[in-house]
Amino acid sequence: MTTATLAAPATIGSPELARSLQRAEARRRWTAIALTLPLLVFLLLTLLVPIGALLVRAIENPEVARSLPLTGEALARWDRTSEPPAAAFAAIAKDLASLDEGAQAGALARRLNSEVPGGRSLVMGTYRAAVGDWKDQPASNDFQVRERMLALDPRWAELPYWQAIAKNAARWTPDYLLTSVDLKRSVDGAIEQVAPDQRVFSRILLRTFEISAVVTLACLLLGYPLAYWLSTLPARSANVLMILVLVPFWTSILVRVAAWIVLLQREGLVNKALVSLSVVAEPIALLFNRTGVIISMTHILLPFMILPLYSVMKSVPPTYLRAAVSLGSPPLAAFFRVYVPQTWPGVGAGGLLVFILSIGYYVTPALLGGPNDQMLSYYIAQYTNVDVNWGMACALGTVLLAATLVLYAVYRRFARAELSLG
Repeated sequence: MTTATLAAPATIGSPELARSLQRAEARRRWTAIALTLPLLVFLLLTLLVPIGALLVRAIENPEVARSLPLTGEALARWDRTSEPPAAAFAAIAKDLASLDEGAQAGALARRLNSEVPGGRSLVMGTYRAAVGDWKDQPASNDFQVRERMLALDPRWAELPYWQAIAKNAARWTPDYLLTSVDLKRSVDGAIEQVAPDQRVFSRILLRTFEISAVVTLACLLLGYPLAYWLSTLPARSANVLMILVLVPFWTSILVRVAAWIVLLQREGLVNKALVSLSVVAEPIALLFNRTGVIISMTHILLPFMILPLYSVMKSVPPTYLRAAVSLGSPPLAAFFRVYVPQTWPGVGAGGLLVFILSIGYYVTPALLGGPNDQMLSYYIAQYTNVDVNWGMACALGTVLLAATLVLYAVYRRFARAELSLG
């Protein structure tokens, strides 16, 4: 066999070697895509799709547009200050009579009742008349329908009900998002603040941030020295103690909250210990107030602060601190000037994690807090389960999502600035 019959090996810089490297890189890239594709599909179905549905439902307003299409057309050119045209009365009577089932009328009635008190009874009463007596005795013209509706319920002569129908005739609306930040649309479409006695969501959002900030600070004050102590221990001892830190992860939140109810009640172990140690003269109120909420949330979220701190502290060489002390720095000054700055990434990551988890808490404040201690998630559940107002619930959820994204963006900005300075 001669040398000419053998394939010549690819030399450095040859086109054959370049094509071979490109094929190998393409195979590596497609292998990575194939391995990560199941995870991407899972995230798409369980995270991105629900978030997209949440954002869409926060601006969707289908009840009036779907149930009263003819009425929306009749009110399209109405000035919203004078009495609606007689054609609008005939259109709403025809729309209500054509509804297939009472569930649609119920959804429409709830939507209008959220805009104007009394809208539910007005719509349902007219719906029952439209699908009952009025079908057997059809009106000859629009004015006769108007007189019949006014005779049935004089409230049809009041403008707020018609203004609510006209304002919600479009399928898409900013009203839910505006309400979630204590704003509203006026009759002419301008955006304005709600009345002072109705500005509740700004206070609720502020309360949510306040409780979350206090819980984050408490977790930092308790978790930092504990994480530092764990980072100085031998690996075997640190692993055993870390198991104790992780015990809350293996216990249901409801079980932990129930345990705190037993501990914090008036005759509970905490009050008995305080009285026996003469710290207080009589048992103090620790349940159904802000104190119980903060104590329980701090206990539940403390591991989320300790773990990032511990991972960062283990990477800090202990020789830095000893070197600073050997150069004449007092131990306490060396700790705060040399050691603490190197743990800022752990403080930022732990603080961000605890704060984001805190602003979405629902069970703990609902069981341990009072009426003035409920966070935004409580009202999302209220609109979902009690009021059945999905638009408002999704709007409040969008506010929480926006707050989380803003916090994450701020954290990334400060982290990038710290890395550039470092």
